[in-house]
Amino acid sequence: MSFSASEIKNKAKRGEIYEKQRIAKGKAKRQRRQELKKEEQDNPELREARLRENVPKTQENTREFDEAVIGEADEEVAQDEEEDEFASYFNGQAPKVLITTTPNAGKKTTSFVKELVSVVPNLEYVKRGKKFELQQIIEFCKRREYTDLVVVTEDHKEPTHVTLIHLPEGPTAHFRLTRITGGKEISGHARATSHFPELILNQFSTRLGHTVGRMFASLFPQVPEFQGRQVVTFHNQRDFIFFRRHRYVFRNSKRVDLQEIGPRFTLRLRWLQKGLYDPVNGEYEWAYKADLETSRRRVFL
Repeated sequence: MSFSASEIKNKAKRGEIYEKQRIAKGKAKRQRRQELKKEEQDNPELREARLRENVPKTQENTREFDEAVIGEADEEVAQDEEEDEFASYFNGQAPKVLITTTPNAGKKTTSFVKELVSVVPNLEYVKRGKKFELQQIIEFCKRREYTDLVVVTEDHKEPTHVTLIHLPEGPTAHFRLTRITGGKEISGHARATSHFPELILNQFSTRLGHTVGRMFASLFPQVPEFQGRQVVTFHNQRDFIFFRRHRYVFRNSKRVDLQEIGPRFTLRLRWLQKGLYDPVNGEYEWAYKADLETSRRRVFL
C-alpha cells in the first residue's frame, strides 16, 4: 500500500518527512550526475548526443508557425527591399534626423531626448512650441531634406510614446515607450563618445519585423567607427524591443567585456502606417489589437 506524507495530520512530522524526501531526491540526482559524467568520460559521443538533444523549450523556439517569417535566402523579400522606401539609405544616402517632443515637454522627456541625441549621429533636437502642428513639422523636415523625424510624446510629464516617421514618403511607426533608465542611473556606466556606433538588430524575423528593423537601421550611418568600440542593440523578444548601448572593453588578448553606456528602454509597436503620419485618412499596414494575442507564443515581429 502506497503512503503519502500529505496524509499525516501532524504538521511538524509532515514537514520532517518532506525534508527527508527532498534530501533523498537531491542525493539521488547528484549520484545520477556522477554516473553520467563517468559514462561520458569513457564515451565522449554520449555527451555530444545529450547536449544536442537537451534543448530547453522557450517561448521563442516554440512560437506559433507564421507564414510571414522570412527565411535566410528569400528572393522575393530581397527584391522588395531593393525598391522599398529605405532603399536609398542602403544604397549610400547619409541619414539626417530631427527629433522633437510634444509642446512644452517636461524635464524627464527633454532629458530622455538629449540622451538620444548622444546615441544617434546626425540627430538634431529642435524644441517644439505650441503653435507648430506635426504636419507642419513634417513639411519643414521635407523641405530641409531630413531623412527621418522622431517625435517623443509624454503623459503627465513622463515620456510614453515614440513616433518614427521616415521621410519623404513614410512609413510611420508608433511605439509604446517604457522602462526608461538614464545612463547616469546605471551602475558603472561608461561615457559616450561621438564615434559612429555599430548596430545590432536581433530577431526581427517577419515581414513586419524586417520593416521595423530597416526603420531603425536608417537612423544610423552605415559605416561604424570601430575605434569608438560602441555598439547599439535593438533586441526583439516576444514583440518587446529592448534598446541597449555598450562599449567593448578589451581586458587582454582573450577576454572582451561589455560596459553599458545607456540609456536603456523598451519599445513596443502599436501601429505601422503606410506613408506619412495621417491619423484621419492614413492606411495602416498593422495595428495592435488585444484580440490578436490569442497565445503567448504568437508574435508579430
